[in-house]
Amino acid sequence: MNISQTENNEGFSTPVDSEHKATKLRIHSVAAPHMRAFHLSWISFFACFVSTFAAPPLIPLIRDNLNLTSTDIGNAGIAAVSGAVFARIVMGTLCDLFGPRVASAALMLLTAPAVYCSAIANSPASFLLVRFFTGFSLSTFVSTQYWMSSMFSAPVVGTANGVAAGWGNLGGGATQLIMPYVFTLIHSIGSTKFTAWRIAFFVPAVFQTLSAYSVFFLGQDLPDGNFSKLQKSGDKHKDKFSQVLYQAITNYRGWILALTYGYCFGVELTVDNIIAQYFYDRFHVNLHTAGIIAASFGLANIFSRPLGGYISDVMATRFGMRGRLWTLFLVQIIGGLLCVLLGRLGSLSASITVMLVFSVFVQAACGLTYGVVPFVSRRSLGVISGLIGGGGNVGAVLTQVIFFRGSRYKTETGITLMGVMIICCTLPMMFIYFPQWGGLFWGASSKGITEENYYMSEWTQEEQQKGFHKASLKFANNSKGERGKRVASAPTPSEGTPDSYGHV
Repeated sequence: MNISQTENNEGFSTPVDSEHKATKLRIHSVAAPHMRAFHLSWISFFACFVSTFAAPPLIPLIRDNLNLTSTDIGNAGIAAVSGAVFARIVMGTLCDLFGPRVASAALMLLTAPAVYCSAIANSPASFLLVRFFTGFSLSTFVSTQYWMSSMFSAPVVGTANGVAAGWGNLGGGATQLIMPYVFTLIHSIGSTKFTAWRIAFFVPAVFQTLSAYSVFFLGQDLPDGNFSKLQKSGDKHKDKFSQVLYQAITNYRGWILALTYGYCFGVELTVDNIIAQYFYDRFHVNLHTAGIIAASFGLANIFSRPLGGYISDVMATRFGMRGRLWTLFLVQIIGGLLCVLLGRLGSLSASITVMLVFSVFVQAACGLTYGVVPFVSRRSLGVISGLIGGGGNVGAVLTQVIFFRGSRYKTETGITLMGVMIICCTLPMMFIYFPQWGGLFWGASSKGITEENYYMSEWTQEEQQKGFHKASLKFANNSKGERGKRVASAPTPSEGTPDSYGHV
């Protein structure tokens, strides 16, 4: 029996594979370590989303209080997502070296003061700065995906990644509802409106702080323990930063996925920043109504991104990696077409309807992307996850700079052009190719390249002789399900792991 087919509990509350990764996702459970990590990851990411996007639903009030221009508002929105561009890559590296628990908790505690300081912003410059530093917290997305990829096996990793990230992203919609109601409550108690919006920021700040402590004290990095303990005992190799980084930046698949992710998650971040003000200004709805409409976009994450991850796993079961790639390609193209349509509609009801359908497709594309990501690299999973996640923030920054900063384009025109960009930036997916599984238009290599070839190519002969590659070897065996039932792939050689490991 293949290792990938072996399923037992081995003392865990859920069936596991040879790496002790869970082969089932039991959402109703909070048992350690798998499901506790799952719930801690999405709740902490949710808290960071609430903090980062707490300002947009209150922009009409903040704008009047701080005398913000449309350019100031645009710059602040860009600042909120630009800080995480490089922070996500750094976060990925920290996850590879120190583990997702420490990396996530540390970042949340370091950025929480910026959320508290939002309450004392008194100028356009100070408002931009607090949004910039708060936005660093979105890098917890990387630790969330790394954590799920470390805890869940290939048959369910797409679903686990999709649900954790989707429910975390839900914070972007929830905050559109939470902040106006918190403001209203504080204002009704007796505070002036310009004082009430400031006090309201303490809610997301406290939530983020408590989430950080929960991750650190209740979480566990890997099924078998924390990074530090496993490295001290010799059960886990302490990798070199230079090698981890090199294997990530020389894998072209990561760069292409960073581009495509820039125009699914990047678009989601952009819409979170502009949609409430768009409906408020164009259709003249009141603040609460604009918040509810905007919230509906983000709240779709409760099922749309998880649905993307689930579909990725289902397609892989039948069609292998090629099924994952094709589904991502088609869903993102359709999302681009819907975005073009959204910008061309002048009816409130039609715009809301198309926005809701668009939200499902763009968020499902995010889930589908991270159904592919865990298989790009085993050794450099964190850096690859950070690189692709950072691509999402780059897409958001570029989109807002080009289409939504200042008055060069009307917002509706910017939305249409954003849709065109989604379509154009999805096309390079045609070049993603896994020699052991294939790509969009080509099947697996005829040279007999296997999963072992692909993942062992990340380790030198010397490192293999020392046994550093054993975790990658287990992962290669567990990922053979990516061959699918209908898509033929190279068989594993009878003599086991090949002797040659050139860069694949």
